[in-house]
Amino acid sequence: MKNIICKSIFLLTFIIVLSSCQKKEHIVKVQGVRIEINDTTPDNPDIEAFIKPYRVHVNKTLDSALAYAPETYSKKDGILNTAIGNLMADIVLEQANPFFISKTKDTIDMVLLNHGGIRAPIPKGTITSRTAYQVMPFENSIIVAEMKGIHIRKLIAYLQKSRKAHPISGLKLTVDKDFNIVSTLINNSEIMDEEIYFVATNDYLYNGGDEMYFFEQAEKAHKLNYKIRNAMIDYFKKVDTIAPKIDDRFLQVN
Repeated sequence: MKNIICKSIFLLTFIIVLSSCQKKEHIVKVQGVRIEINDTTPDNPDIEAFIKPYRVHVNKTLDSALAYAPETYSKKDGILNTAIGNLMADIVLEQANPFFISKTKDTIDMVLLNHGGIRAPIPKGTITSRTAYQVMPFENSIIVAEMKGIHIRKLIAYLQKSRKAHPISGLKLTVDKDFNIVSTLINNSEIMDEEIYFVATNDYLYNGGDEMYFFEQAEKAHKLNYKIRNAMIDYFKKVDTIAPKIDDRFLQVN
């Protein structure tokens, strides 16, 4: 019995010593090879055959006619507001409102988007889903922020300072030649400091994009899970011909 115990102790000691002597391996270097894929890369017939029906379906969906544009609309067409920017803000207001009403029983008071978010013009002619993807290639979704009137004034100060045609709807801002406020109206009424206004924007701006930090003052926010691009496509499906125009929603007077 004593010999068995001694042998067992010896075997256990041997295993422990052997384990401690084994060298542990670590990855010290990873090498990769850059394989460029461009127009000179030969096609793979098997891959091409596999993706061809999907490509045909996607292109057919993207290029199906939805509406018609009588003119070309670009964000460079105006100084303080543009036809394409006004159209986008109005689309958000019109398309998002039913979702917001069903969610909260309230209505959206105004919309604020950003000038830089318009990535392409709407060209004269047929409007398709591809048009919407080109104008709004980002995955930005609509958010409605609850903001007191006193914080809306910070939003207005941002517009005064930026002096850009950021798309707005529901808000009417008039400034003088030095960009001092002449009047500010929401739904054609004076802004009340303690009143809550429902401001639709996108998730990028709500989170401080384009230095729109005033959204940090929001009392509450409602995510609609509705992409701006999808709102555009839904709107185009409803109308025959679009007719956006530059108007007086952001106006400078002498």
